[in-house]
Amino acid sequence: MPKHDVARRKFLAGAAAGAGAVAGAGLVPEVAAQNYGHKEASPGSQANAIAHGAFFNQLEAGMIVAFTERLMPGAEGKPGAREAGVLNYIDLALSGAYADLQDFYRRGLAQLDAYCRTTHHKPFPQLEAAQQDAVIAALEDGKASGFTWPAAQEFFSTIRTHTMEGMFADPIYGGNKDFAGWRLVGFPGAQAVFTPEDMRSKVAFTRALMVGLQTTDQGQKRRS
Repeated sequence: MPKHDVARRKFLAGAAAGAGAVAGAGLVPEVAAQNYGHKEASPGSQANAIAHGAFFNQLEAGMIVAFTERLMPGAEGKPGAREAGVLNYIDLALSGAYADLQDFYRRGLAQLDAYCRTTHHKPFPQLEAAQQDAVIAALEDGKASGFTWPAAQEFFSTIRTHTMEGMFADPIYGGNKDFAGWRLVGFPGAQAVFTPEDMRSKVAFTRALMVGLQTTDQGQKRRS
């Protein structure tokens, strides 16, 4: 894995570990009920079998998958944004609690697509990784041309924030699939009680992870 990919993963994981509220808080309660039973895309689709369709169309979904994966790239044994279902998290959020950001995303993605086609003559998902990183850097630095509203930096910052939420929020909100983000930073989930032994222990927490106030086993039963 390239050094800049490793650095990016460490930055986002470190930020999440340092902000426990991101990992455990209820960020988008309005979409929680929608997550269960939400169908996944067929294998081989542009979204790579990540559930979407509540808000994004296929083109937009592909852009979000590619963009968030460059922000939080996967590695062997370390799932990234794609495996954690960040697309599904953002998709559901925009159809619920973040509905006021629908125009923001639609216009931002349209401006991103236009910038990529003008600068690199291809849409963002078809660019090489280095080109995608260059585009993201231009957004972050406010140097990407053609952005009016949202501004390039604002658009980048919002997607980065939502990528972190999709990686590390409670899985009940549609992301953090199979507890990928929690396992990455060693977060034990929303445990109802920590015993005195738990508090004194210096070894990794091994009790079953919890979704809200449910154990992982209960969560699996609910989804079945």
